[in-house]
Order: sequence, then structure tokens, then C-alpha cells
Amino acid sequence: MTIEDARPVVPRRSFIFAPGLKPKMYPKALASGADIVCVELEDGIAPKDKDEARRHTMALFAKPQADDDVERIVRINCLREAFGLADVQAVLATDTPPPALMLPKVRTPDEIVWLDNLLTERGHTTRLHVIIETNAGLEAVHDIARASPRIDALFFGGVDMAAELRCKHAWEPLLYARSRVVHAAASVGIDVVDVPFLDLDDPEGMERDARLALDLGFSGKGSIHPKQIPILNKVFTPDDTQVEKARRVIAAFEEADTGLVVIDGKLIEKPVLREMHRILKIAERIGK
Repeated sequence: MTIEDARPVVPRRSFIFAPGLKPKMYPKALASGADIVCVELEDGIAPKDKDEARRHTMALFAKPQADDDVERIVRINCLREAFGLADVQAVLATDTPPPALMLPKVRTPDEIVWLDNLLTERGHTTRLHVIIETNAGLEAVHDIARASPRIDALFFGGVDMAAELRCKHAWEPLLYARSRVVHAAASVGIDVVDVPFLDLDDPEGMERDARLALDLGFSGKGSIHPKQIPILNKVFTPDDTQVEKARRVIAAFEEADTGLVVIDGKLIEKPVLREMHRILKIAERIGK
């Protein structure tokens, strides 16, 4: 598959990190039920352990990966830092690169273009997932989202964003920032994933935040522990009513061959089709 191929619609309801320093935890993360497993090389790894974690991580992907519908990503270090450059060099040096890279603290589209060019020159089809967690990144998020056809999703980094904006790390103070990231992702038809909920002892609060994120337009939300994953998957899974409506809307447009249809007395215009196809494909992917 080339980077010019259309982006596939896949479930990105939940993700969890697996520390690159502890490769034995990788299979456990893959079996956690999360749609995305991200091997961590950035904040979760101390500077003294970065080289070892990188070696372990590259070794993980030297082996064939199971066809288990779990999306595999590696979060590298910031491209503006020496550790990030070393991570990129390791990816370029291997013939078995990770399927996707998560890029933290992205500030400008130039970072994405630079990495895309290097991956293309090397012949790697590695996809990209971009975290928007800086004020500069938020300002440039629309240009960042358009910087490469390799980008499959934007991730909202709430903790760092709150620190940069000097606001409380809570839903209301970060609503504008979240909305801007959702807007940018929707403008190019890619997914957008919300920040993990950090209080393991408040599952009701996590579910509340997840439902707010869903209503705002997010495709999924991160987790910090496997016990959060079933709740997130439930929240972001289309229910039977949504799936049936998606089928009816798609069928109606195929039959009418026009830019709008009327279903149950409500006018539905063609731009809605993209979301209907997304709901249906995700439902089919998870066997609903």
C-alpha cells in the first residue's frame, strides 16, 4: 500500500501505551482490547533509558505482527530534540519499520513535511499520528493536518496544552482547544483522539468526559490502564440505531443519486454521507 492510497476507516475508540523499555508488556497491551497500542519512547522513558528502549522497540517490529486488528504505533521523541532525531534515524535504518509513528509536541507543518520526505526517500510506508499539545501547534493545526497524506489522526494532548495555555486541566477551560483540533481533523477527513482521563478511581468521570468528547466529534479517547478500555470502547461504538440509520441513509442516496434525501421527514444532505460510511465501516470492522 502506498501513502497515496485512501485512508482506511478503522476503529480508534481507545488506545493504551506500552513502555518501550519493557517489551514483555507489549503482548499484554495488544490483548487489552484497545484499538491502538502505542509503544512509548517519549515522556514515559527516562533520558538514561532512551537508547535501550529504542533498541527494544525496533526489535519488536523486526518480528511479523499478528493480524489482530490492533493498530500499532510508536511514540517517538520530539523531532526538535536529539532523542527524536535518534528515533528517526533508527526507523530509517531498519527494513522493518513500525507501521505508524506518533509525533509529540508538533509545532509547525514543516516537521511533518521533513519526516514525510525522509520516509518517502527510504521507501517506508509508515503512517503518522500527530499530537497537538503546544500553543504553536494549536495555532497551526489546520496546516499541520494538511502537511502529509500519511497522517491518519490528530491526538489532543490536554496536560501539556493546559500548561502552555496557563489554564486548568479540565473540560471547560480546554473546550476551545479541543474544538479547534476537531475542526482541523474534520477538514481533511482524519480521526481525532482525546487525551486520557487520569483518575483511575473515577470511572464515572471518565465516561462523562468520553461522552462529551464523542459529542464534540472525537473518534476515541486514550487510557492509562486496561480497566478503562471497555468503557471507552462502549462509548465510542456506534449503537444499533446509528448503524441502521447509516445503512438507510447510504441506501437512500444510492437510490436517489442526488445531493439530498428526506428520511423520516428530515432533510439530509450529501456531506453527511462521509460520517454514515464511517459508522458503517467501524460497525462492520468490530463485527456489530
